[in-house]
Amino acid sequence: MSAIGASVRSMTKRSVTKTTTPAGPVLGTRALNRATLARQLLLSRSPMSAKAAVEHLVGLQAQNVKPPYYALAARLDGFAPEELSRLMADREVVRIVTLRSTIHTHTADDCLTLRPLVQPARDREINTFRKGLAGVDLDRLAALARDLVEAEPRTMGQLREALLAEWPDADPQALSVAARCRLPLVQVTPRGLWGRSGQVALTTAEHWLGRPAEPAPAPDATVLRYLGAFGPASVKDMQTWSGLTRLRDAFERLRPGLVTFRDEKGTELFDLPDAPRPDPGTPAPPRFLPEFDNLLLSHADRTRVVPPEHRGRTWQGNLAHSALLVDGFLAGVWRLEPDALVIEPFGGLSKAQREEVTAEGERMLRVLHGESSYDIRFGTVRKR
Repeated sequence: MSAIGASVRSMTKRSVTKTTTPAGPVLGTRALNRATLARQLLLSRSPMSAKAAVEHLVGLQAQNVKPPYYALAARLDGFAPEELSRLMADREVVRIVTLRSTIHTHTADDCLTLRPLVQPARDREINTFRKGLAGVDLDRLAALARDLVEAEPRTMGQLREALLAEWPDADPQALSVAARCRLPLVQVTPRGLWGRSGQVALTTAEHWLGRPAEPAPAPDATVLRYLGAFGPASVKDMQTWSGLTRLRDAFERLRPGLVTFRDEKGTELFDLPDAPRPDPGTPAPPRFLPEFDNLLLSHADRTRVVPPEHRGRTWQGNLAHSALLVDGFLAGVWRLEPDALVIEPFGGLSKAQREEVTAEGERMLRVLHGESSYDIRFGTVRKR
């Protein structure tokens, strides 16, 4: 467990409601909310380093370049974007497709262990493109793609063009998906660096990091890490987070060392015995989260963070808005315009809440953008 677990361990007994069933104590929505926020470093900011936080959170959603920086700014005390950028430049963290077939920022060690763990999900993804891969030898494709990207980093367009030369009748997108799924392709810097970035260029994780990937591990250790960052949680919750299936056996193997609860719907939840489960009445300050933050995507039942009436409100078409938390729950969206931080609450905020949200917005701008001239205003977040 991380240091945050020890700091609130004494609060564990107060976190469980008195209602029980024969299967275990019941945790209400607010109890689950506060427990998850504590694991996610969102109940109070952590003094962790950026690298330690990326490891503790088992990666950060990184579909775009900036979200990992905003995610850490919300969670860490003393964070500066240059810290994460330096870790990327030094190859201590990388950007790679892992969980849910989406790009994540992981530590180098996690890149080399989690990517093999989720390979079954990548294999299923290839199967959905099998019609476009008729006649394609996937082993040969993987070997050719590896030679290409290890000779020099390639864009996906360049890789696709080379593969099409070998299999001109194949579907171009299917070839791209097959290469990305069969190989652990990382995005090389300057892509992902704060204030610089660049186009996506790819090579293998082994080549970029200078060491081989680990053999695919049993999921047990990752189950424990998931609970440490997202628990209490059900088997389906972890399957949603990871994109893997058939994880029940791992939970059953670990059951003797875990504690179990039920949510208000009767779903069994597993947890680490000493993990933080704060009192449901613990104050939760406002937080500005980036689009696709894992807090909002890592449970089958998201009501611990997303009230049912706000389900789907962070999306417009296929675009996601950045999320505002008030009292620990999704309460609005926000966007950084060229001259202003625009905040759109879903409902009315009290004067005190508006002041707290404004102060948190000012802090975020100061951490990530220094002495900027951004205004902060409440209004409507426009489509991008």
